[in-house]
Amino acid sequence: MNAFNRLILLIVALLLIAVPVLILLVAFGVLSAGLVAQYTGYNAALQAISGLSSSALTTGVRTIIAVVGALVALVALLLLLRELTIGRRVARSTKMDDTPGRETVITAGAVKTLADGAAREAGAQSPSTSLSSDDEAYSVSSRIKVPESGNFTEVATRSRENIRRVLDEQGVPVKDVEVTVRGTAS
Repeated sequence: MNAFNRLILLIVALLLIAVPVLILLVAFGVLSAGLVAQYTGYNAALQAISGLSSSALTTGVRTIIAVVGALVALVALLLLLRELTIGRRVARSTKMDDTPGRETVITAGAVKTLADGAAREAGAQSPSTSLSSDDEAYSVSSRIKVPESGNFTEVATRSRENIRRVLDEQGVPVKDVEVTVRGTAS
């Protein structure tokens, strides 16, 4: 999703939270309709809302208003959480072969296991791999430890090349492989 669409969804989510709260504050007399009209300019709507009072509503109407308000708040919070998640989203699975009758799918967990195994094969110890996906191709980030007697640069380079080779052999679409050395293994 591009940045403009995300911005629009954030604005909608914030409005879904702010507008009902403002309406309830005016309806229950916490804010005066004149004060809100001064900042928003919606005089007619605010005069209609200010005529409401909680004592004029029956129990059934109050219950319906509470349920609808809770649903609107839940939708708004879900939209906010969806748009404000930190980091990239990882595809749970990726199609490797979409030939009719021979569809092959690989899960993100399997890709992570393959990358960890490839790093160990190259001499790395305690690999920890994280994935992000973009356009059905994985960006692989692997954090490794190097044996005390090992050369950091050499082990990192071998690990990077081995991870890329193993994933390519399995037909996993790879965008980038990054290997970071965390230190020495004791």
